[in-house]
Amino acid sequence: MTEKIVLVDEQDNQVGVAEKIKTHQEGKLHRAFSLFIFNSQGELLLQKRAARNYHSANLWSNTCCSHQRENEQLEEAALRRLKEEMGFICPLREAFRFTYRVEFENGLIENEFDHVFFGKFDGPVNPDSKEVADWKWITLEKLKKDIQKNPDQYSYWLKELINRIISEKRNGKINS
Repeated sequence: MTEKIVLVDEQDNQVGVAEKIKTHQEGKLHRAFSLFIFNSQGELLLQKRAARNYHSANLWSNTCCSHQRENEQLEEAALRRLKEEMGFICPLREAFRFTYRVEFENGLIENEFDHVFFGKFDGPVNPDSKEVADWKWITLEKLKKDIQKNPDQYSYWLKELINRIISEKRNGKINS
């Protein structure tokens, strides 16, 4: 079964659906989400993407990222993927949206209208080893320093978002 994801215009209005890999080969704008889950100590849960991922393999990234499928609500998709990848669910709150476009060395293109969600979780993490090579909790300050020191070890979108996430946390928009 081929996975179909939601294509959107620049205002995030759905304009169709298309097969996921074809969407990334052609660089079509599509709806996505990025989850940033924090614990009570204010640490962010990072995952290291598995080697089998179609792009950004073996890179550290935010807690979870994926796409809304055809006939699926956005928050349902976010909760589904969080459970599939990290082995838990928690309440989510959409914090902001942004768009980005990046071409990868393997010819695939991410052209996303990305919905960023925050959540809080203190329970056990049980990631799917097919999706996640490793995981850890880290403070935002330590993460920012390591991104500056080792940018090639992090996903494109995490590097794009780190300053905004820190700003949101300082402004009290991330409850931890």
